[in-house]
Amino acid sequence: MRRRHFLAGALAAPATAALLSTAALLPASALLSGCSADRRRRSADGTVTLRFQSLAWQQESIAVNKQLVAEWNAANPKIRVSYVQGSWTGVHDQLLTAFEGGEPPDIIHDATDDLADFAYGGSLADLTGLLPRRLEEDIPAESWGTATFGGGIYGVPFLQEPRMIMANRALLEAARVRIPTARDPWSWEEFEEVAKRLTHKGTYGVAWPLKEPVSATLNLSLSTGGQVFHRGAGGKVTIRFDAADQAVPAVIHRQLGADRTGSRSTLGMGGSDTLPGFFGGKYAMVPLGFSYRQQLVQQAPKGFAWTVLPAPAGPGGDQRQGVSPQTLSIAEDCPYKEEAIRFIDFFLRPRNMVRLARGDWLLPTGTRALADPALRTREHGWATGTALAPALRPAPAQTVRGYPEWKDKIATPGLQEYYGGEIGMAELRERLVDDGNLVLARYQR
Repeated sequence: MRRRHFLAGALAAPATAALLSTAALLPASALLSGCSADRRRRSADGTVTLRFQSLAWQQESIAVNKQLVAEWNAANPKIRVSYVQGSWTGVHDQLLTAFEGGEPPDIIHDATDDLADFAYGGSLADLTGLLPRRLEEDIPAESWGTATFGGGIYGVPFLQEPRMIMANRALLEAARVRIPTARDPWSWEEFEEVAKRLTHKGTYGVAWPLKEPVSATLNLSLSTGGQVFHRGAGGKVTIRFDAADQAVPAVIHRQLGADRTGSRSTLGMGGSDTLPGFFGGKYAMVPLGFSYRQQLVQQAPKGFAWTVLPAPAGPGGDQRQGVSPQTLSIAEDCPYKEEAIRFIDFFLRPRNMVRLARGDWLLPTGTRALADPALRTREHGWATGTALAPALRPAPAQTVRGYPEWKDKIATPGLQEYYGGEIGMAELRERLVDDGNLVLARYQR
């Protein structure tokens, strides 16, 4: 689960520029310590050095990552871990260049929606048989499914981010609407009605920041039974866009169009762009990733009362939602896979997973970490998020080859035009399905 609000356009960066950008962050010793056998060997005294590239970017998260590496090194002097600061910006191209050059990091921090090409291409090690039983049992099968490609496990999912509703508590109370809980969420129909009651002169009921509309649309549509990608018996994937897939986009379309409860000016915005208007009372509710709570804590004006609400539920109270967890993988070329998995096991002990989650303002995947009282507090909506963890599922496109092209060339412009009122549902469906299946067919020959 990458930070999409920091990734706009990043994957289109040239591989060379991405490599230079990342290289600028690395010390010379790290650049020379690739995974290739001729550059990384055991020292004379038998000490092994592993290179761990972390994509932590918040100060709290970087501090936790570095502290855990220091704790490991203090307890394991014969298996040294070298911390390398990477960046989410252009990470795919940077890793691609590193793999092709034969010098990738040993331990790789990434996200499940970025692993498919590397997994199918043989760049990542299959962790099946390497994983310690404690780790296998602590992380639910649904989470393991996000990092499973072709029957192999190519990453350990450890942090995940559901989409929540950040709401202005004062406006909710003034409108006397029912406050939803994880046990009793709004339905999508009730959400529409609440948005109408919150809309009045100068205030929209909801702001949808949809600069990157595809993941939000697909992931929230799981609650209405949406799937979009369907894998046949032979493994071939085809696209459909049926009534269940159309339900959530139709709600957003009505709010932005006929109901006028949503602001069209936010369609081209990232999540952070909506916060000034949210603080100023222009929007009563904003659907955002769970980690945005940190920005609310840091940036909200004094006295501004906000609350975290669960996303609306589908038929029968279905709260399923797609996520793309952050992962730790091991390069296939790494000569010390057993030592690397021992470090990952340490790094993701329940207590450490809690520290990582709090540092990144995200949810851990581990069941023991999720049960920690520190993540069950009502402060800043932690309890609301952890209560929804059992409903989180792999994002629909996790293992679909050709998805990035479909997303960039077909789905993103199609959804933007649909939400903007330029095309209707019939044309959107035709583009997503007909044009989309032509794209996927090229990857499945």
